[in-house]
Amino acid sequence: MPDRFLIPSTIDALPLDRCPHCNVAKPNVSRLSPAFQSKDARGGSLRNWAMFACSFCGGVVTAGWIFNTDQCELYPMPSVFSADVPEEPLDYLKQAAETLHSPRASVVTSAGAVDSMLKARGYADGPLYSRIEKAVTDHLLTSEMAEWAHDVRLDANDQRHADLKAIPPTTEDARRCLDFAKALADILFVLPARVTRGTTEAKSTLAKLKEKTN
Repeated sequence: MPDRFLIPSTIDALPLDRCPHCNVAKPNVSRLSPAFQSKDARGGSLRNWAMFACSFCGGVVTAGWIFNTDQCELYPMPSVFSADVPEEPLDYLKQAAETLHSPRASVVTSAGAVDSMLKARGYADGPLYSRIEKAVTDHLLTSEMAEWAHDVRLDANDQRHADLKAIPPTTEDARRCLDFAKALADILFVLPARVTRGTTEAKSTLAKLKEKTN
């Protein structure tokens, strides 16, 4: 979806690439309510709003656009992943989000994302959960992250081999796996990259101040 697109007050459906709830491609997200307006305490920031629903999953999307502009806000926003995540786990994360409407596939790709991220940080040997525990021992992850990992259904092998004894995952199971994978990406890659950029910018600013005072 582009950052900006015009939503006339009479539009009957949102032109989304994917539903922000189930991530089905090219969803039919049709209007539920007539347009209504809101403004700030001073009478400015006039915006038009309307509610829409995905015909596939029933999830509701609220759209707001600033009056007489093409600037639009969507709640919830479609999934966006940081470029700070390495290419392979990033690809897994995108696939996991895009297949939420197919829980088995989404669980497998979320597990693949976790596996790939751990390997990228040097944890390549052994079962997935034991590598997570090793990362906790090394103080790379917290014990709470390990507990969360055991609470979600990252049982990718069951899904790959269609184990008849395994209870099929639900969409909520898949969403919880994806949430865990996204949080792991933030901890291992996104936050460290932000800290590095912030430190670099602070040093650059300090150096410029010293040049001016000399």
